[in-house]
Amino acid sequence: MISAEQNELMTRVGPGTPAGRLLRRYWQPVALVDEMKGERPVKAVRLLGENLVLYRTEKSFSLIQRNCPHRGADLAYGRIEPDGLRCSFHGWKFDGAGKCVETPAEPAGSRLCEHIKTVSYPVVEKSGILFAYLGEGAAPAFPQFDCFVAPDAYTFAFKGYWDCNWLQALEVGIDPAHASWLHKYFEDEDTARSYGKQFRGVPADSDLPISKVLREYDRPEIRVERTEYGMRLHTLRRISDAQTHIRVTNILFPQAFVIPMNAEMTITQFHVPVDDTGCYWYSIFTSFGAPVDKDTMRSQRLKTYPAPDYKPIFSRENGWGFNADEQKSQTFTGMGFDINIHDQFACESPGRIADRTRENLGTTDKGIVLYRRLLVDAIRKNEAGQLVIDIEKASGPPAIDGIGPTASIDQYWKESDETRRRRSAWAA
Repeated sequence: MISAEQNELMTRVGPGTPAGRLLRRYWQPVALVDEMKGERPVKAVRLLGENLVLYRTEKSFSLIQRNCPHRGADLAYGRIEPDGLRCSFHGWKFDGAGKCVETPAEPAGSRLCEHIKTVSYPVVEKSGILFAYLGEGAAPAFPQFDCFVAPDAYTFAFKGYWDCNWLQALEVGIDPAHASWLHKYFEDEDTARSYGKQFRGVPADSDLPISKVLREYDRPEIRVERTEYGMRLHTLRRISDAQTHIRVTNILFPQAFVIPMNAEMTITQFHVPVDDTGCYWYSIFTSFGAPVDKDTMRSQRLKTYPAPDYKPIFSRENGWGFNADEQKSQTFTGMGFDINIHDQFACESPGRIADRTRENLGTTDKGIVLYRRLLVDAIRKNEAGQLVIDIEKASGPPAIDGIGPTASIDQYWKESDETRRRRSAWAA
């Protein structure tokens, strides 16, 4: 249980808030590259409580304040030109850095535009996602995480909207015990048809379906530790005296996690505030084996999170698709077979901003407890001007799902990571 004041401190992210100032010191996903491939590459976006417009010129992507600094017209409806965006109200034109370069309605020879510059933020493209830096000063360098260094053919990016605060969305990934319950399937599918599906394949070095492991070994031992990039979690399910199932997952501070999707693919998922009461998750799927089948991955996910806004077909308005008959015989939740919808229910149903003053945490929540300490500590250091962000050389991190010898399980997961990298076409 935490105080109402601490809950406010951690969850509010608008301009001028302590948590908002912290998150603005890190690169934030703002859109999928796929969203900017149409004939008119202009998109209204809301990020950390700010209304912005993203657009593409011949040279780069740009992100500026959504309302024109002249008289507030909406630039999301402006005219895109090869070298900038022009307001539809009076024709004022802005370059990629937000500088006004033309004010055609003014008298000839007017120098008004020399004094006009709107709010603008730098944008870079990484692994199918456009990232923006909304903070002050120089942006930090990107770390050498697998999702950022893998070639394009070995990554795939997607996103989805959840109607809740970013923190409760992130915390579902710091809670490995829930997988045995929230994602419990009463029947195992053919694992040969599990491509693109989480918790439907088999762990490394095993022929046991992962759905069976989670269902039958539902009291995991959880270990957490601090790392240079945030946190690492080990989730251990003892299959027998000789064998243990291990999942190694990670928190990339401040708002992402890296988890295994299967033996050959990982998921790096960022939880990005739209504002205090809504967020998008952005996932980068990274393959250490064959190149990613992007068409299959995309079509699977568009069924429940359709473009263009990537908002789910199930929500609190329709009970997250709950089906009582399904709950009796097929799934523990009765909410279909897409685990994103299961997680969405768990994150949205406590309310748009969860009231953490009413929580009663258990031992399985030790990762969440540690993360909140890290978050509050970073907020306070940032407010005091003492926070140093230095993860440029951070790499990996290992995200493993496998079954190995109980007596040497720590050695097993490290060797599994080394072996997978050595066999990879890009990670060796």
